[in-house]
Amino acid sequence: MTEFNYREAYASVASATAHEAMERRGALDSSIKPVRRGMKVLGPAFTCVCPPGDNLTLHAALKMAKAGDVIVCASAGFTEQGLFGDVMASCAMGKGIGGLVVDGGVRDGATIAEIGFPVFARALSIKGSVKETLGALNKPIVAGGMLVEPGDLVIGDDDGVCIVPKAEIAAIAVASKTREEKEARFRRELLQGKTTWDMLNLSELLRKKGIELNI
Repeated sequence: MTEFNYREAYASVASATAHEAMERRGALDSSIKPVRRGMKVLGPAFTCVCPPGDNLTLHAALKMAKAGDVIVCASAGFTEQGLFGDVMASCAMGKGIGGLVVDGGVRDGATIAEIGFPVFARALSIKGSVKETLGALNKPIVAGGMLVEPGDLVIGDDDGVCIVPKAEIAAIAVASKTREEKEARFRRELLQGKTTWDMLNLSELLRKKGIELNI
């Protein structure tokens, strides 16, 4: 059996498209965004948990994660410490890690962008962190309001981050492709003068609600 190539299947799939294809599941909190526009992540999740202000576990994740993995770090949404910076980004680049998604703060945003390592976080904070407590590594976690399990597919771009459960990766790839084709067709027809009101049949939607709007 040919191994499923998620990189090929999801090469053009936006985070929003995957979210819609999963019937509006999988989206992390909207405040988790790339530290610089244009950053993208796509890869299997390597999960970890850092207590607020403590990045010891994140250093362990950098040691343990494999090339292509996207580290997903739960940190209770705490934004007043930079758990990750340019030194750690250099380490991640050297190992071929695919990116970082952290439910907390990071720092050195400009240098991280220069290094070319994609980082998604709630905030930028110059405050340093400690290395005292080891949290969970590569176990199911909750980050950004979503359950994330090791091996789930992480898709991140300027709009945000979506998590596709491991068992659904192949199916959602097909659903996402179908949605992409439908939206491309919609855009072509809209550019030719059609309206979203007519194409979505919104007059009928209102009639079902007992509202008549003759437009």
